[in-house]
Amino acid sequence: MGKAMTTTVDANEIAKFEAMAAEWWDPHGKFKPLHMMNPVRLDYITTQIAGEFDRDLSAQSPFDGLRILDIGCGGGLLCEPMARLGAEIVGVDAAERNIPVAEAHARQSDLEIDYRHTTAEAMAAAGEQFDVVLNMEVVEHVADPLAYLTACRQLLKLGGLHLCSTINRNPKSFAVAILGAEYVMRWLPKGTHEWSKFITPDELYDLMTRAGLRPVDRKGYVFNPVSWKWSISDRDLSVNYVTAALKDG
Repeated sequence: MGKAMTTTVDANEIAKFEAMAAEWWDPHGKFKPLHMMNPVRLDYITTQIAGEFDRDLSAQSPFDGLRILDIGCGGGLLCEPMARLGAEIVGVDAAERNIPVAEAHARQSDLEIDYRHTTAEAMAAAGEQFDVVLNMEVVEHVADPLAYLTACRQLLKLGGLHLCSTINRNPKSFAVAILGAEYVMRWLPKGTHEWSKFITPDELYDLMTRAGLRPVDRKGYVFNPVSWKWSISDRDLSVNYVTAALKDG
């Protein structure tokens, strides 16, 4: 795994998240923003998967038979809902300390989830294949986004679905994601994000296309400071946003 670890994984980024690993499941801790955003993330993810694979979300195990990979799984905030929906879920993270946290919580929740301390590149090199790759808030932390997204495409079966969320790069995102989340709200430790690593929606579409994926959708996640809730927007991609892309060939 040596070469894979030097391709896109940024050691400084991993160290930040390892230091926060034990707090993953505390809804009032350092990952409060993710806990607050999780319902709208799950809504988008489940709707896209159901639409692409013709699944009925009202069924008991709508994702039965689907193999899903969550890259940068952290403590398992997305893996556990996918498992409950019937998917065969593999969660991977380059931050080693996240894995035992995720495994312990899965045991407490009586869920069977395959957690691994590895990278997208190592899994692609091993020939692993998935129906869906979840790539949530990871691409802004890697050293080489194009190489990373290419590995994501390699991990997909033909016709597979790639869901990727990240943060736009503009003055508003600096104010909201850096100054707001890290300095004013104290939602995240200072230095969690590097504004220069943020990626605009057009840049991400271009990167995914160059990696061999076909972008098919993008939406914004918008935080309302009055209602203190997140929602999905067709138009407002100014800060947090999510994309869907397919592997055609």
